[in-house]
Amino acid sequence: MATNLEKLLGGQDVGLALLQALAENSFDSVLITDASKEGKIIYANKAFKKLTGYEPDAVIGKTPRILQGAGTDAKVIDRLSVALKAGGRFEGKAINYKKDGTPFIMFWRVVPIKAGKTIKAWVAIQREGASI
Repeated sequence: MATNLEKLLGGQDVGLALLQALAENSFDSVLITDASKEGKIIYANKAFKKLTGYEPDAVIGKTPRILQGAGTDAKVIDRLSVALKAGGRFEGKAINYKKDGTPFIMFWRVVPIKAGKTIKAWVAIQREGASI
């Protein structure tokens, strides 16, 4: 797909600009973490603030665990951990918490971003489910 986009749009720089426009204008929250063991946040879009109440700039360098709390299902987090360690994809839902402490059901999908066979980052696409 990337090759087709590069051909269609005239190069890698335009493709990157397209992806940035998609992330910034998505109705869904987009969170990117680095590939380190800690999984520190390196990008959050505007929809992340709408979903969680956290300013995107305020979460850079933190981990997505800031959204977890007492009601977060440890089994779901364990499934996520296993998928990440295996370099695979993950889909799930869990109770997470907004900045003000309000619980909400979050559905999310996590996919690896690879350069060759090396995982460079993780992208999480998130949305709120039905109210608790």
